[in-house]
Amino acid sequence: MGDYVRWFEDAYFLFTVRLFDASLARSNTNPKRIYSVDHALVKSVSSGILVNSGHLLENLVFVALRRLWRDIFYYRTRNGFEVDFIVSCGPGERRLVQVCESLADPGTAARETRALEAAMGDLGLHEATLVTREESRTIRRPAGRIEVIPVWRFLLELPDFPT
Repeated sequence: MGDYVRWFEDAYFLFTVRLFDASLARSNTNPKRIYSVDHALVKSVSSGILVNSGHLLENLVFVALRRLWRDIFYYRTRNGFEVDFIVSCGPGERRLVQVCESLADPGTAARETRALEAAMGDLGLHEATLVTREESRTIRRPAGRIEVIPVWRFLLELPDFPT
């Protein structure tokens, strides 16, 4: 299976995202997340009758980030919460990005912001981005500021070239 994934990666058809960890061994032994350059492929291989539009949104955000930066990981906090993306934007510069279709459900909002807040605390970052389908607001937490932005704005505000 690993050879097939590598072949698809070599063809720029699929991308794998590893766990962000100081230990390369731990990073390589943890499960990798797979994203496709083709959003229709995500829809065609998804299980069940209903397509999970949250996965499509996450794939869209990944492809936009990957267009600019190669060093993209996911992050697991000390408490076991996961953040979708941690991007190395430049020397010593990191950006946390969480993707969630909607924060309308209070449980979902609490889970997504809790993961970002924990990651900000772990990494000493004071800002994070939470990309949603439509919502826009700023959430202030003791660890820092979480900017909730709709996906269209996130995509438009990305730089044209890596910074």
